[in-house]
Amino acid sequence: MANTNKKTKTRKRVNQKIEKGQVHITTSFNNTIVSFTDIAGNVISQCSSGRLGLKGSKKSTPFAAQTCVERAAETALNMGMKSVEVYVKGPGTGRESAIRSLGTLGFDVTLIKDVSPIAHNGCRPPKRRRV
Repeated sequence: MANTNKKTKTRKRVNQKIEKGQVHITTSFNNTIVSFTDIAGNVISQCSSGRLGLKGSKKSTPFAAQTCVERAAETALNMGMKSVEVYVKGPGTGRESAIRSLGTLGFDVTLIKDVSPIAHNGCRPPKRRRV
């Protein structure tokens, strides 16, 4: 016989007021990913152009990057975020439009930093072939 007195645990939602945060924008040739975090790096909201329902080459467009930022910013604005630091990574086409849309949404952009990885001479080539 099953025990019917089990209680299900539900998490209490904590309404946090986060004044300052970070926006990490990763743009590749195929996709755009946007994450809003607090100063410690804990993710508040995120969105990607694939999550918007876009497929194929439409995911890497500036329009996709702009709508990603708008969708992810809704949650951040509800939490009271006002000023953001922007960290951009990657060579994609949606970099500028994503940053511009942050300004139009009412965020105070305090820092824009490019954190793209830069190759420095690569790894060692293989030995010369002996025949």
